[in-house]
This record gives sequence, structure tokens and C-alpha cells, in this order.
Amino acid sequence: MKTATIPSICVEPAFLNKVERALNPNESLASFVETAVRHEIQQRQAQAGWLQRGAAATRHHRAAAGIPAEKVIARLEAKLVAARQRK
Repeated sequence: MKTATIPSICVEPAFLNKVERALNPNESLASFVETAVRHEIQQRQAQAGWLQRGAAATRHHRAAAGIPAEKVIARLEAKLVAARQRK
């Protein structure tokens, strides 16, 4: 498989100095950048998946009939009455 290159970027010398100081022993600037780009891609893919699942859940929730609030409240009130009678 042929390899491709990520375009070089211009940064301020102070920032490049910080990056170079952050390198691990025997780590090249190129491998550091590749690792950072891979990590960012994974983060964005995870975020996109999270957003897709959230949107699907919202669509499902809106489409579901659900239980009317009045029915839920009536059930809770019945449980409350039963609990008070047990005391």
C-alpha cells in the first residue's frame, strides 16, 4: 500500500518548542502528530456515534405512544393510598 502525507502546518516557534518538549524519548514529531490525528479522528467518530444514537432515541421516543401522564399519576396515587393504609 502506498503511503500518503498529512500536509505540514505553520506554527509559532514557541508552540513547536512546547510540542518538541512533550515528545517521549525516541518519539519523532511525525509519529506524535500521527498519533494526535488518529486520536482526534477516534474522538470525532465516537461523538458522531453518540449523536446518532441520541437522535435515534429521540425519534423513537417521539414515535412511541407512551403512557398518558394522567394514568401514571393515578397509579402513583393508588400506590400512595395503599402504602398509607398499610401503616
